[in-house]
Amino acid sequence: MRTVRILALAAASALALAACAPVDDEPAAGASESAATDGALDTLTDGMLTIGTSDPGYEPWVVDNDPTNGEGFESAVAYAVAQQLGYAEDQVEWVPVTFDQIIAPGAKSFDFAINQVSISPERAENLDFSSSYYDTAQAVVTVEGTAAADASSLADLKDLKLGAMVGTTSLTTAEAAIDPSTDIQVFNDNDQVKQALQAGLVDAVVVDLPTALYITAAELDGGILIGQLPADDEADADQFGLVLDKDSALTEPVTEAVDALREDGTLADLESQWLTDAAGAPVLQ
Repeated sequence: MRTVRILALAAASALALAACAPVDDEPAAGASESAATDGALDTLTDGMLTIGTSDPGYEPWVVDNDPTNGEGFESAVAYAVAQQLGYAEDQVEWVPVTFDQIIAPGAKSFDFAINQVSISPERAENLDFSSSYYDTAQAVVTVEGTAAADASSLADLKDLKLGAMVGTTSLTTAEAAIDPSTDIQVFNDNDQVKQALQAGLVDAVVVDLPTALYITAAELDGGILIGQLPADDEADADQFGLVLDKDSALTEPVTEAVDALREDGTLADLESQWLTDAAGAPVLQ
């Protein structure tokens, strides 16, 4: 009985202390319930969220090569994720990183990176990914006057000189879908891919669909969007994920933030705002 009375008194004391303790502030509006606010997450810098992306960054992903302005699909998505995690705009710091630095194994200079990085089992061996913030297809682009200008099928592309960015799904999808008779020429970034097309070094290039739509409309003189490359099924759609260090403590809260943005329609709204509709881009057979 004495033991029971002691335990009861201890429990009562604990309740009294809890009643006197200050109540934590509510999470910021739009913040994930599971994400600790006020800099409580285990980030590289206390109270700050460091996000990596490439420099230069191109539209429609980043506007004016300035991710801090919140304009462009990926810049807007990054700030939406930060808000879900409880970080205000002035608590977000951007760092420039190359695509190769993002996908390379080892410690990272960012808490997460956003840079059209496709989720793949091979990359997941050395990196963590959030759930997909955008699913897209790959598309073939050329310009007037090339051997690819009149192409309308995969067979029409097979014997042409093709180009793509190294280490991307654009490259692997082109190899699988087109099965070209000569090796696809690879370039360090999509800017070099476009320059090769404009210089006549290749007949056509393969890039993700939003980039294809943008460069044919706004950047290439006489640009032609030939069409999309087929995927085996919907599961093979190219999915872009936020990249984190392997076994990062942030992977779960960042994924929950992306999932919340998908569920409440934010990702769809940002996609509608910043990425062009895919009408007019037939799937090549």
